Amino acid sequence: MLPNTGKLAGCTVFITGASRGIGKAIALKAAKDGANIVIAAKTTQSHPKLSGTIYTAAEEIEAAGGRALPCVVDVRDEQQINDAVEKAVEKFGGIDILVNNASAISLTNTLETPTKRVDLMMSVNTRGTYLTSKACIPFLKKSKIAHILNLSPPLNLNPMWFKQHCAYTIAKYGMSMCVLGMAEEFRGEIAVNALWPRTAIHTAAMDMLGGSGVESQCRKVDIIADAAYSIFKKPKSFTGNFVIDENILKEEGIKNFDIYAVKPGAVPEVKEEKPQPQSKAHFGAVEETFRIVKDSLSDDVVKATQAIYQFELSGEDGGTWFLDLKNRGGNVGHGEPSDKADVVMSMSTDDFVKMFSGKLKPTVAFMSGKLKIKGNMALAIKLEKLMNQMNSRL
Repeated sequence: MLPNTGKLAGCTVFITGASRGIGKAIALKAAKDGANIVIAAKTTQSHPKLSGTIYTAAEEIEAAGGRALPCVVDVRDEQQINDAVEKAVEKFGGIDILVNNASAISLTNTLETPTKRVDLMMSVNTRGTYLTSKACIPFLKKSKIAHILNLSPPLNLNPMWFKQHCAYTIAKYGMSMCVLGMAEEFRGEIAVNALWPRTAIHTAAMDMLGGSGVESQCRKVDIIADAAYSIFKKPKSFTGNFVIDENILKEEGIKNFDIYAVKPGAVPEVKEEKPQPQSKAHFGAVEETFRIVKDSLSDDVVKATQAIYQFELSGEDGGTWFLDLKNRGGNVGHGEPSDKADVVMSMSTDDFVKMFSGKLKPTVAFMSGKLKIKGNMALAIKLEKLMNQMNSRL
């Protein structure tokens, strides 16, 4: 883990969405230096599936050595943002660092994303980041440290990042475009950067998206906290960068990234994408996987699922396959199903076998671009339950 240096002692860090997850992890890392933390989040009562409030986060921050100011802030409400900034300046004398972490997510395609969800993502991610930055900038300009850090991805216009969740990508890229514009607008005064993980990060929200077991293929929030801390240590001249957590920590001398894995050894090292020859070890593995699935089919499974899945598999032993969990006790086979598929999944044969054997979570595969999904997202999630049942037999 990246050691604390005490550099942030007495600094005021304003963090949106800091009641839990990544935001709280960054807060606790800074608190160990003796920083002042403004917890700008809207959770005042614990959620059944998302533990933590601004008040419990404040207790943890102060226990870690920092000073905390919990503020009820929904970043869609400009007045709440301005009130929190005013309270922060009144209590701590200024603002040195802003972390735009608050975010809404819906990994759904265009037709399956309700307008209310689109509005939420645009309002929280893009607009919320813009308004919070705007409110903090006058005070950041007075700071010797002066950093804005947005938790958003590098701007990559490859269609694969838009195809499956267009609205979400637009909303997150809005945060990244704030980096692009504000870094240049305030060059020399405020460092403005983006930070994004190389792999999936385990949070309560990820559990809700990915289901039980997803954590085994994730890294802990500590890696983002360490990477953010590394950025905060840099001068104002370090600006306009789209930082990947692993890359900046390698520059800090970190070599063993297994320390950040929720399950050591389970998160594969992510390397630059290069064409790889297909492994011959999986020859026939797809057919064998479907055979085991077929043996496991029952009227109860079909009744509970009511969906037809089509798989477009690339690589050796690939092609088109189907899994019918809607008709006559279920069926599997090579080629297209007799009835139109509700969900079409595209991936490599290796990843298909890994998914059905439990070595690759569908949520992780989808978010990393290994799995592409067309059709009904809710039915795609239903299939994950069946995969979990298959794990012990594959």
